[in-house]
Amino acid sequence: MNTSQMSMNEPILATGGYDHTIKIWSPHSATSVKTLQHSDSQVNALAVKNFLAAGGFQSIRLYDLNSSTNPIINFEGVSKNVTAVGFQEDGRFMYTGSEDCRVRIWDLNCHQPVCKRMFDCLTPVNSVCLHPNQIEVAISTSSGSIYIWDIKSDNNEQLLPEMNSSLNCIDISSNGKYLAAISNKGSAYIWDLYNEGKDQLTKIIPKLKFLAQTRYGLKCKFSPDSTLFVTTGGDGTARVYRTDDDFQLYREIKIDKFWIWDVVFSSDSKYLFAASSDGTARLWKIETKTIEREYLGHSKALTAIAFRDEFVKA
Repeated sequence: MNTSQMSMNEPILATGGYDHTIKIWSPHSATSVKTLQHSDSQVNALAVKNFLAAGGFQSIRLYDLNSSTNPIINFEGVSKNVTAVGFQEDGRFMYTGSEDCRVRIWDLNCHQPVCKRMFDCLTPVNSVCLHPNQIEVAISTSSGSIYIWDIKSDNNEQLLPEMNSSLNCIDISSNGKYLAAISNKGSAYIWDLYNEGKDQLTKIIPKLKFLAQTRYGLKCKFSPDSTLFVTTGGDGTARVYRTDDDFQLYREIKIDKFWIWDVVFSSDSKYLFAASSDGTARLWKIETKTIEREYLGHSKALTAIAFRDEFVKA
């Protein structure tokens, strides 16, 4: 594929990690179509919408995938590792979390994007996600705390589900029914979410706790249709659970000896992209637990993956 012919409507898979590069892939052919240099830092987090956002050490960069390989914006003011990046559904703002204990909301409607709002946590931020209502942000930290923050009213709530642990990832299902988090000890937490009405902060009701990973929990994600929930860890597995079956284990995907650092579902919720410490990204068909594609080209561990598509065909 000619990179100058890349269309915003085409499927995009992005991977990044410890080799200080970001690769853009054609998901169907497993062909690398563009390489972006991230020379001064490893890549901790990726998000793709109309633009590609990358978080690293003291850096947040925004790339236009249809233009040059250089970032179009370098965001300033973050003093430590950026651990989370994401976009509002219409691309009006971007949110980031970092080890400087802050979550930032960046206004992308300005010619020069600025930090519009900021939330201070007591400890480093590991993960951030946006509620489907596009107003509330869920945050997990290295001290095991969770925050729910209303970015309009600035109302917030804190809870501490597990002492002496780090909550490495947090996610909210697209139907707004569930909040989930996973700890470094491998414990997965599920909460029911309930909203009492306009201008009220979403209520969090404990639902389940279970051992999801036997060694160091890393990521947890809901599928786009909210029917599946996946966790990954240092035990080399990605475990997929059915939300309509009280989060019973549905499938287990395994890569011997390698950590699975990040995952993302395809838009039809039938496939799973996984980034692992062997420097390879893989596309798995969840039902059959088979590898449909391998994305080869990185020289060190992959720690971040992002995907944008309507449908992936194997």
